[in-house]
Amino acid sequence: MTASAARPLSGRQLRITAGGYDAVIASVGASLRSLTFEGRDLVVPFDADEVRPAYRGATLAPWPNRIVDGRYTFGGVEHRLALTEPERGQALHGLLAWAEFEDRLVLDDRIVLAAVIEPQTGYPFRVEVEVEYRLDGDGLQQTVTAHNLGADTAPWGTGPHPYLVAGPGPVDDWTLTLPASEVLTVTPDRLSPVAVEGIDEHPEWDFRAARRIGDVFIDHAFTRLARAGGIAELRLTSGAGTGVAIRFDERCPWVQVHTADTPEVPETHRLGLAVEPMTCPPDAFSTGTDLVVLEPGGTHAAS
Repeated sequence: MTASAARPLSGRQLRITAGGYDAVIASVGASLRSLTFEGRDLVVPFDADEVRPAYRGATLAPWPNRIVDGRYTFGGVEHRLALTEPERGQALHGLLAWAEFEDRLVLDDRIVLAAVIEPQTGYPFRVEVEVEYRLDGDGLQQTVTAHNLGADTAPWGTGPHPYLVAGPGPVDDWTLTLPASEVLTVTPDRLSPVAVEGIDEHPEWDFRAARRIGDVFIDHAFTRLARAGGIAELRLTSGAGTGVAIRFDERCPWVQVHTADTPEVPETHRLGLAVEPMTCPPDAFSTGTDLVVLEPGGTHAAS
């Protein structure tokens, strides 16, 4: 008998490279573990042999963000989900964040991973989820595709969860451009949605013109995004002149932005800006707002 190498805590490690970019994807949660350009971090990384910190880089499915109280009604049937954010009493970020994805395709510059959401309490639907990561000279593209394998119509939503890094220093020192004219306000204790309001009513979150983030707290979903050729772009720059941008089309009409506030854990406090383009807003399973409805045999893709 011979000893075998221990499997890293974050799962199998898959590296792709192209055009000066290097990305490592961990198979647990189809998570973007690191992304660099010419050696510079574009996202907050984590170690291979580390339990992924929270949802850093995870693929969120079959819903992004929160379902309030873990309860929703779909097709006239009420469903109750496990409260995976117990301190706030919410069902957070879907069902696949800790699932092991299998390889479908592994190339030098492209990988495709897949997992199946099996019918379960709170989500009695069978949906296959494919996650593609592709690198080229323009950067990293992630595409999430859902296939409804069941006989019943299923609710669906998705989004990524990277923590962007503009350069040296904390979030406070970076300049943000966020072309959003509306924001979803939330309750201060549970972050439950309240109302979509004009950004003019909330100048603290108005980053339509680039400005320094400073000490502003953000953990909100934004919408009514200005687009060029159908594409919205959020951009971060550092005082050193480096930066990072994320782009998404109309399939993601929402974007969650969070300043990664963890004052109780100083080493992670405001170390990156979570930017999550989303196909639907928080609690869409309950409200139906921009909810994707997957017919039996149907598919949906977002990049």
